[in-house]
Amino acid sequence: MSKKPSFKKGNPRGCVLECLMEWENTSTYANELLDRYADFYQLKPVDRGLAKELLFGMLRHLYFLDQIINELRQKGSLKLSAQCLLRLGLYQIFKTKIADHAAVNETVSLAAKHERGLVNAILRNAIRQRDELEEKSKNWPLDDRYSHPDFLIERWTKNYGEEAAIALCEWNNTPSPVYARIHDEEGYHQRLNRVPSESVQGTVEDGTGYRPEPVEEYPEFVKLPPGAVPVEWIESGTIYIQDPSTSIACWLLAPQPDEMILDACAAPGGKTALLASMAPSGTKIIATDSNESRLKLMEENFARLQVENVEVREIDWARPTSKQLQDLPMFDAILLDLPCSNTGVMRRRIDVRWRLQPGDFQQLAALQLKILKNAVQQLKPDGRIIFSTCSIDPEENRELIEASGLKIEEVRECLPWRDGFDGAFAACLRLH
Repeated sequence: MSKKPSFKKGNPRGCVLECLMEWENTSTYANELLDRYADFYQLKPVDRGLAKELLFGMLRHLYFLDQIINELRQKGSLKLSAQCLLRLGLYQIFKTKIADHAAVNETVSLAAKHERGLVNAILRNAIRQRDELEEKSKNWPLDDRYSHPDFLIERWTKNYGEEAAIALCEWNNTPSPVYARIHDEEGYHQRLNRVPSESVQGTVEDGTGYRPEPVEEYPEFVKLPPGAVPVEWIESGTIYIQDPSTSIACWLLAPQPDEMILDACAAPGGKTALLASMAPSGTKIIATDSNESRLKLMEENFARLQVENVEVREIDWARPTSKQLQDLPMFDAILLDLPCSNTGVMRRRIDVRWRLQPGDFQQLAALQLKILKNAVQQLKPDGRIIFSTCSIDPEENRELIEASGLKIEEVRECLPWRDGFDGAFAACLRLH
């Protein structure tokens, strides 16, 4: 980054304001902006944490914050810089436990001289009217109240009912806990055993005092404590950051001895690594993806996790070439983790709700069906194909497999508001 910082180095709110301004003006993802600007502003770990809470929180509550601004300033337009400053201040006032005076003073200090009076007046007015505004917001339209595009709320209401749609919006608006799969169980317990049982605080380096919480429904997963994950736990391959719902497709596939398995859309490799750890003797896995950089990331993950029974190849299953397929074997089982709307993981992927368009579902379903028809050509006559997405939308899931011409043997799904984990869908399909 060649430009000079707009605010002092080490200032988390200045970092966040720059992120938000660029997010509004470009197509760059919020997490990428935060990583880049946090380094640029040389934020300490605690300030990185604050910056993440403020940026992601503002984006989760964007419509709510803008409607508060509309209530407090009922005439005249605002420049984007002032709008973003007010979002930053109002998020702290309405959605955090940050002291009011700190929220106002720190935000106003970031404003240009000609904007300070306006920003200060609106934020202090918001504090005076907070109770009244919060009560009034209960009668706002659902899209403003829960900061989701109206077409998504209408779609979820049609598919699951209004109560579930509201519950999903509330789920999406809460910060995501971090889960991990225990990849090296022996190494994991060795690390736990060297930690005093009464210790709850860990170090970023080796994890001394770091105690993840078991996940009852998914015994191979743990919920990680807030804050940085110990470097050694990651780099040693002891754990792999992954939501428990991602394992549904793998357990549905259930590798058998001496099978040939294809993970067709495999990067970054979390499901492949789980399949490899589940695989009995003689099982061979081929993992493919269409993106060269993602293939490299997948190979790095496999090396760190010491996954050895997997071969990596580059294949775009939307348009596979004869050269890519010429020496590819027929498979006993295929895991097809398809590109989708990501409606099951909106809480984790901050930008999704603001980028999806109504027509995307139909386009994605068409792409999924195309990939499915290409991949099924590599399936043995008695083989099985696991259709998997992180979508909760029937058009990408149940409706699509029902129209695929394949036999539906079993369906499993995870719905966030019902099951408490990321949304996921998996179906076992076979040739008729």
